[in-house]
Amino acid sequence: MTDRQNTAAALTDLLGETYALYLRAHGYHWNVEGPNFASLHALFEEDYRALFESLDEIAERIRALGAYAPMGGELRRIAARYAEDNEVPSANAMVQNLLSGHESWLEGARAALDVAEEAGDPATEGLLGELITAHEKTAWMLRSSLER
Repeated sequence: MTDRQNTAAALTDLLGETYALYLRAHGYHWNVEGPNFASLHALFEEDYRALFESLDEIAERIRALGAYAPMGGELRRIAARYAEDNEVPSANAMVQNLLSGHESWLEGARAALDVAEEAGDPATEGLLGELITAHEKTAWMLRSSLER
């Protein structure tokens, strides 16, 4: 594979994980209950909106590298690698699940960043740097929202 193909492949995996995390955050926004409803409902909305925007940014970077962004069944297959909920969890479990999802996403993004650095791709490095910063902040907010 070429450097561009390797970078696009790493971004494709990250796109699938972003999609899975987006679906989870949006579902939690709809279904959260409990004494922290208002703050978590708003936090989850902020999260899913940011994730939705990043889906477009990642997909467009994949296209800029000359590859096709996955869609439909292919995107769902990639996203299916990541945890899903079979039942509506408690509010605190929602926070923990999203935190774990963002931490997993950060691992994948750092791996993709390594690929972009090896390829000498400053545009992808810049995109991932911005997204990593945003996910680290979201992880902090989620961590701080956990009931102790």
